[in-house]
Amino acid sequence: MAVYTELAAETLEAFLGTYDIGTLVSFHGIAEGVENSNFLLRTTEGDFILTLFERRVNAHELPWFLGLMQYLAGRGLNCPLPVSDRSGAALRSLADRPAAITTFLPGVSATQLDANLCLELGKALARLHIAGEGYDAVRPNALSPVAWGPLLDSCGDSGDVLSPGLTVEVRTALHSVEAAWPAPADLPRGQIHADLFPDNVFFQNGQVSGLIDFYFACTDFLAYDLAICLNAWCFRDEKTFEPSFAAAIMHGYESIRSLSDAEKAALPILCQGAAIRFLLTRLYDWINTPADALVTRKDPLAYLRRLRHFQNTSHV
Repeated sequence: MAVYTELAAETLEAFLGTYDIGTLVSFHGIAEGVENSNFLLRTTEGDFILTLFERRVNAHELPWFLGLMQYLAGRGLNCPLPVSDRSGAALRSLADRPAAITTFLPGVSATQLDANLCLELGKALARLHIAGEGYDAVRPNALSPVAWGPLLDSCGDSGDVLSPGLTVEVRTALHSVEAAWPAPADLPRGQIHADLFPDNVFFQNGQVSGLIDFYFACTDFLAYDLAICLNAWCFRDEKTFEPSFAAAIMHGYESIRSLSDAEKAALPILCQGAAIRFLLTRLYDWINTPADALVTRKDPLAYLRRLRHFQNTSHV
């Protein structure tokens, strides 16, 4: 989440006038993340989230994302529910950008991770995968291995300023991972979140109270979603791998959905791929995020360390 587009109160009040969610009391931008402009809205009827879609998200795909969230919420998953206006439209336009309002979820993201939180995260991820069964519309992963080479090329040699030799190291790793990447029929596939970082998971009393930010969701290997979480949740201070966290995620996940032998065998390469994917998008954002954007840039080198870790392990 971030803010690239500022809104005037009068503009927002007029926009909200087409919904039945009360009148505007207050609003403010949310600075976490780097993708879209997000605002916390407080109306006379409660709290909501307004998202203006800025980057990477193809406007033609937004109905897929909103439909997925509606489907998951309908199957009992605690995720944002898109709010429709009086005409029944959940996808609108505001400030010349596609826009959507969703329900606000209670809870807070964890600032200090531990094995219990990782256990609950694993359970929640498995529940998401099971809840997504039956949502048959397919969205290919726009940040699959096919996209990584062009993304690295677009960064030029900028990564070498952060770490000498980074470009060659990542390109070598990318070629190795691409060669070992499973074929589409090799592993179970379904709807995945693809960005389930700690700031996208809310907790209350040690339990997961909500999963948010589904705008990277896609149809891909279920185990790849697990690999993303192992990258995002298992490195203390973004540096040191914590085996107990990984074991807790795996145990939590398999307490809800069992992994096949093929999925377990593929996890090391999937984890390397997840590290490359986030290293590259972080590097791209590091280079291209406007200096005046209300956004927190994230260190690409944290994922170089993750990549090196998973290159040197034969199991997760």
